[in-house]
Amino acid sequence: MIDFLIYDLKVAGLIVVFYMFYRLLLSKETFHRVNRIVLLATAVASFILPLCVITMHKTVTLNAVPSVSVGDVQTELATVESTVPLWQQAAIILYIIGVLAVLSYIVASVWKVVMLINRSEKHLLEDGITLCVTGNAALAPFSWMHYIVMNRSDYEQQDAAILAHERGHIRLHHSWDVLLVDTLTALQWFNPAMWMLRQDLRAIHEYEADGAVLSQGFNARQYQYLLITKAASIGGYSIANGITHSTLKNRIHMMLHKKSQGSHLLKLLALLPIVGTALALNAETVTDVVYQQPQKKIIKKGKKNATIKMGPINEIVVVEQAPADQKEVKPVEMPNAMKVEKAEKEAFDVVEQMPQFPGGPSALMQFLSQNVKYPVEAHKAGVQGRVIANFVVEKDGSITEAKIVKSVSPELDAEALHVIGSMPNWMPGRQNGEPVRVKYTVPITFKLQGSEKPAVSHVMIGPEHKGKSKPVEVVIDGKVVDAIVMNSLNPSDIESIDVEKAKDDQPKDRIIIKMKQKKE
Repeated sequence: MIDFLIYDLKVAGLIVVFYMFYRLLLSKETFHRVNRIVLLATAVASFILPLCVITMHKTVTLNAVPSVSVGDVQTELATVESTVPLWQQAAIILYIIGVLAVLSYIVASVWKVVMLINRSEKHLLEDGITLCVTGNAALAPFSWMHYIVMNRSDYEQQDAAILAHERGHIRLHHSWDVLLVDTLTALQWFNPAMWMLRQDLRAIHEYEADGAVLSQGFNARQYQYLLITKAASIGGYSIANGITHSTLKNRIHMMLHKKSQGSHLLKLLALLPIVGTALALNAETVTDVVYQQPQKKIIKKGKKNATIKMGPINEIVVVEQAPADQKEVKPVEMPNAMKVEKAEKEAFDVVEQMPQFPGGPSALMQFLSQNVKYPVEAHKAGVQGRVIANFVVEKDGSITEAKIVKSVSPELDAEALHVIGSMPNWMPGRQNGEPVRVKYTVPITFKLQGSEKPAVSHVMIGPEHKGKSKPVEVVIDGKVVDAIVMNSLNPSDIESIDVEKAKDDQPKDRIIIKMKQKKE
């Protein structure tokens, strides 16, 4: 067991070095997919590299085998003691207790999520994801494996941004990352660098999910307000991906951050000397002792007569043999036209370069505002709401397979599909430099003039909303503000965000926002 502890200490040292490399060179870059791969790969490599021992052999040839009497062996063995020092026993026991404690916490967290999902009301979505609705009004939406969990109020609002965020976690398989790193953390529970790596990986998960939301055309500022208002909700499931206020400020700044240049990826070359140094330090030299024996000959059959020397004393004699008549059997390569045709028909949800309306998102919003006509029947009936439509941008930029994801009324749904069908060709999405078919979602809001419905319907500040969710109060620089002031904020001016839970003399949860002080 003490050998395993020595191995684990070597792993800890490698994790510290790799994590310092990430923090110094990559943590400020916007290569979220690359950063995620680097953290996962270096965590796994830290456990593998100490097992990769480069052995250099040194051969020593002796003329005679030394004779050892039985009595000498017994005397030598009698002097060996098998006792383990007390401090080593204490270290082994302490290490095992720490591993079991962390593993127990992981298992308990998985058990809580599974039980919550089993007790929830389940709805199967069209993409195979199961939407679980719970009665806990204070629970923030989260995802785990192929489940999305949210409270009743969020489910009834059907906020497309929340669903897109959690779908991003599921499509990118973030739950498996969490399970892997949490398991490795149990073996490295004493290493602060491992805990910080775990926290940074979860932040990258949120950056990737935020990017999936914004790539579908959602308004960045409204989405940031949604994250702020959900910050007061309860999370508490360490094994799941959910909205929390701990990384909220960094997430907002990352959305506003300028994309990193591709040349910054050259920083990854710094990993090569780190790996090379680790292998060199773990190398060892083994001395092989060879005792000289009478020369031996080994006779084998081959194409030509030859003699092969094997060391100073042994040799192999090859005797020519006539080749046998054998026919070469070539594998039959089956056509894969059916597979190619099927792959071409499939549409991606997220690609490296998402499709774009000519002129960008602002031009798309202008096109919708100019071309959407309020149906007369819906206007007379006072029907209003937000229709969410989904369509596929083909390789040539044309729009196909338009359908309604969230319906309001037949008249508004038909108008939304009509406007989408009249769109000009888009700039197609690209994967690995090639144009591909990509799914895209567009929300179209129908609002009657004079309506008092707030522009950002999911920002719940002030009175309780039909008793379905707990109200929150937003305080900016010590002053309570309303939704109008919230909508006028610039997220880039936020210095910090914190959550203050309700108390006896304070019936509402508070979101405390501190703004940056502008220099005169």
